[in-house]
Amino acid sequence: MDNTQTEAGKQQSEPDQKPPFKNFWVWRYGETTNLFLRRSTGALPLMNVIFGNVVSDFNGYFIPGSGVTKEKFLSSVNRSVLLVPIYVKLQKKVEQADEKASSIAGEALGSIRTIVSCCAEGRLAARYGEWVGEARKRGMRLAPQVGAQLAPSNFAMYGSYALTFWFGVRQYASNNIPDVGPVITVIFSVLIVVSTLSFLATPIIAISKAVSASTCFFEMIDAPKPKTSGLKDQNVSTTDIRFEAVNFSYPTRPNVKILNNLTIDIPAGKITALVGPSGCGKSTIVGLLERWYQIENQFEGDPNSDAPQSGDPQNEKVHETATSPNSGSIKIGPHNLYDLDLKWWRSQIGLVQQEPFTFNTTIYQNVAYGLVGSMWENESEEVKRKLVVEACRESFASEYIEKLPLGYDTMVGENGLKLSGGQRQRLAIARSIIKRPPILILDEATSSIDVRGERIVQEALDRVSKNRTTITIAHRLSTIKKADKIIVLKAGESIERGTHEELLEFKGLYHSLVENQRLEMGEQDPDIQGEANPKCQVENMQSILKEASRTDDAGGPDQEPVLTYKARSLVNSVGLFLWEQRKLWYLDVAIVIAAAGCGSAFAIQSYIFAQLTAVFQLSGDQLINRSEFWALMFFTLALGVGFFYFVLGFSSTSLSANICGTYRQQYFEHIIAKPIEFFDKEGNSTGSLTSRLSTDPTQLQELVGHQMAFPLISVFNVIGCVSVAFSFGWKLTLVAIFSAFPLIILAMFIRVRYEIQFEKLNAAVFESSSQFASEAISAFRTVTSLTLEDTITTRYSTLLQDHVEKAFLKARFATLIFAASDSIELPCMALCFWYGGQLLSTYEYDVLRFMVIYISVVMGGQAAGQFGSLTPNLAQATVAANRILSVRPSENSNDGEKKTVGRFEGGAQIDFKSINFKYPTRDVVVFKNLSFTIEKGQFAALVGPSGCGKSTIIGLLEKFYGYQSGTIAIDGHDLNTLDVSSYRQSVSLVSQEPALYQEVELYKLMYKGSVKDNVLLGVDPAQFTDEDVQKACKDANIHDFISSLPEGYNTDVGVRGLAMSGGQKQRICIARALIRNPSILLLDEATSSLDSESEKHVQEAIERTAKGRTVVVVAHRLATVQNADVIFVFGEGGIVETGTHSDLLKRRGIYYQMCESQALDR
Repeated sequence: MDNTQTEAGKQQSEPDQKPPFKNFWVWRYGETTNLFLRRSTGALPLMNVIFGNVVSDFNGYFIPGSGVTKEKFLSSVNRSVLLVPIYVKLQKKVEQADEKASSIAGEALGSIRTIVSCCAEGRLAARYGEWVGEARKRGMRLAPQVGAQLAPSNFAMYGSYALTFWFGVRQYASNNIPDVGPVITVIFSVLIVVSTLSFLATPIIAISKAVSASTCFFEMIDAPKPKTSGLKDQNVSTTDIRFEAVNFSYPTRPNVKILNNLTIDIPAGKITALVGPSGCGKSTIVGLLERWYQIENQFEGDPNSDAPQSGDPQNEKVHETATSPNSGSIKIGPHNLYDLDLKWWRSQIGLVQQEPFTFNTTIYQNVAYGLVGSMWENESEEVKRKLVVEACRESFASEYIEKLPLGYDTMVGENGLKLSGGQRQRLAIARSIIKRPPILILDEATSSIDVRGERIVQEALDRVSKNRTTITIAHRLSTIKKADKIIVLKAGESIERGTHEELLEFKGLYHSLVENQRLEMGEQDPDIQGEANPKCQVENMQSILKEASRTDDAGGPDQEPVLTYKARSLVNSVGLFLWEQRKLWYLDVAIVIAAAGCGSAFAIQSYIFAQLTAVFQLSGDQLINRSEFWALMFFTLALGVGFFYFVLGFSSTSLSANICGTYRQQYFEHIIAKPIEFFDKEGNSTGSLTSRLSTDPTQLQELVGHQMAFPLISVFNVIGCVSVAFSFGWKLTLVAIFSAFPLIILAMFIRVRYEIQFEKLNAAVFESSSQFASEAISAFRTVTSLTLEDTITTRYSTLLQDHVEKAFLKARFATLIFAASDSIELPCMALCFWYGGQLLSTYEYDVLRFMVIYISVVMGGQAAGQFGSLTPNLAQATVAANRILSVRPSENSNDGEKKTVGRFEGGAQIDFKSINFKYPTRDVVVFKNLSFTIEKGQFAALVGPSGCGKSTIIGLLEKFYGYQSGTIAIDGHDLNTLDVSSYRQSVSLVSQEPALYQEVELYKLMYKGSVKDNVLLGVDPAQFTDEDVQKACKDANIHDFISSLPEGYNTDVGVRGLAMSGGQKQRICIARALIRNPSILLLDEATSSLDSESEKHVQEAIERTAKGRTVVVVAHRLATVQNADVIFVFGEGGIVETGTHSDLLKRRGIYYQMCESQALDR
């Protein structure tokens, strides 16, 4: 086996070519949409009011000779605008750090069982914390920028009072203005404009963030699109397929050649099997046929360009190191593959992948998706249902479907979690054959099916493969014995061709692969052997029927994803957060003092302004002297306001960055510490949790940042203005306050209540749409192979459109409230003028008292109205704060003292005693009074049909779930009494779906997840040497391959290990398990993704390292467990047979029949 080849980026699709994981793209675009809408829509109404006031007062602003005031006004606006690009640049850096943190969170949450079993929660939390800390650090750099954005503009606006008044008096005194009226008009215009513009900072900052967040939209919109149009000819899909001298390397690994001058013929209407060692290019051939990759990239609108141009020097450097350019051609009959219409071509292919993906919808809809692009796509539901039932019967999926309470209307859960692996596989087969495609591609189509069901499904596949071009990729060679042509690949080249018998006679690589999978069947009795076969057929059917009892009855209302926690009010939540972060008290004090200073400016301004208007009752030098004095007071006020706004912006931004970072980290740690059943709930999918991890702390950050400071300013403003008004005259003040303020407060209260309800609606809709988008992007290959792009986008659009219609209806009510809270001040002003006039006419008030009270009430009313415009943020933050608090461990969650255990020397005895178990989200009983014992140091195997509970045993031993009754004893210790962390240190798990992770390199904005990092994931790296890592990899038969890579153990494994083939990922995971030197080693289909040669080496390593530990293996390939000390055969209701391989063969029972199904010489 040439280990220098790897199916690099095997599952890489266009979205995968960016650093983060697939769900990260869902998070990025979904969260960008939410951020853009939340920040822009909240700011736009306020900006409309602001600019409406500015425009309405603009004419009065520019009196003759007042160009200086115009320049002052424009300069104050320009300062805010000119600082926006700087703010956007800094905000973009913060968002980049958040993206990296979200990528790590998505990887961890997407494979939480692996993380938990490796006890790697702390290490992943530390990785996450590094980028959260970096985001916090970059957020702190925004603090002086926000202060600098607030201070100059407010200073300039208040300074314009002094300048306008000083200049106006000079003009009036020099008779350039005939009377005092224009000066008063200008001063009042400045008053309204400046007080309104003081609230401009909030929407400017919000829109700056929205602009920063929207850049990724344009990255995707402007990306070049692959060419999709071309020839459509039904006769083409029934011709031969030929690869001619194809050389191919993946875009992410151009220096590793996958296909090396490959030339093969795939005859039409025949079954062609592709076999060979892991990483030899089998699945790459599928990717090229599906046109997920192209030998020569072609993009719309740029026929002369083979690839999108990039100025990235890193990419240029990578391509310089490429071994050779991609070349060759793929012919479909006489036509080049890339001359065919892309969607039409894919509709001619039925694909079943190694890891089948099912959508979170009903069984019926999952299978019916296979009709898209076919002649039956637009048929009636009745016809479609008939076709679905027929396809499910052909794939033998109907046997378990029809026993479900809801039958074909059963929900399968996220990625089919409510079905077993074999059941998902059969569903995928039904989906691929329902449209009766002329070409059928089976990429390890039976890898997840138990041996008893495999034979029946294989017969179904043989039946549907007749008269159509079929390409089969298989590691289980028993499934391709009947192929018309077998092509053996190695290192990207075709080295052997022929039928099963011809290749066995050749005694080459294929022969050695067959020998590695040969099962020892013992002496055969012809009579017994002949009688066993029909019985096996009957029992195989029965085994499939039994699976239905293990499947979730799915989708009832009792599985609603409800988070049970006591909701807190906004005040309680914010108070709790601030109390917990009391070490930042100095920032809290600075914010309160600064807000008080900024808010009191309105009250002081009303007094000074009244003094200004009273000055015009003077004349001569007295007028000039007094006007200069009060202009100087206004200038002094401007200096103070500028200072306080800088302190406010700096302190609030610093506080929000610290609180956001702290609670984002805590949020993640609390989520990954949740029990596995928490992640089984539909509402807690990877996409939803990742989105919450980003949005909830961000909304909290906005609440405790400068947006919290402005309501504080409004509060101090109201208090100050009312106090000043009362001190000058209580009569007019009471009339003004009690006529308007109660109505304003009522309108704000109603709006807050409404916005909280509306935010809940938004959260539910965007969460469902994010889950849908996450699922679609995660299933990118399935979506494209089924040509579901238009179907998915239409459904996604419908989800959003339904929300738009509901939101539009609710928005009409919100508009009325917003209008009421902003317009109530106008009748109040009218009432003040009328009643104030009455008081002036009776000489009870003079002009100064009237002006002070009037201006104070106007400013107070405006402040209350502006506070009401900020209520949407309060509503969103309340919901976010409650979600953050909801995942905290409850005070009564501690069940008492747990027993700490160390390593179990020589392994551990495992004793199941009368175990009764059902999953928390299901009503179906999995085990009833299950009892069996695995002795210390034994190599025990669990075999049986899919869905019979084998993997559930692994889950119970890992303490993923708690059992309802009975006892599981580990070396005499009740498992429920053991400390989870210390116990898992003695247990290693290798699951069926391997998970690799990326490391992060701070300050380089890069991802790097090396092979070494992944092997050391579950241990303290400081305690292990390079020799320890290499030994574990040698035991897992992956050392030679790693050493052959240019960077060796420092090679990047890619996002979720996509730079490695399935078999290579699996062996790295096995090395990760072995380096922990566990007392109990759990292998759940750990060799299912390995070719027979690798499987043999890994099996030998497992058997060799099994000494001194207890090994529990779940396997469908019986060749891997024939040397086990004890084999437990599971059936309906529990264990039906127990013994060694030879003992069970002698009984000629169920296990014997399972072995016969996999025997290559039968």
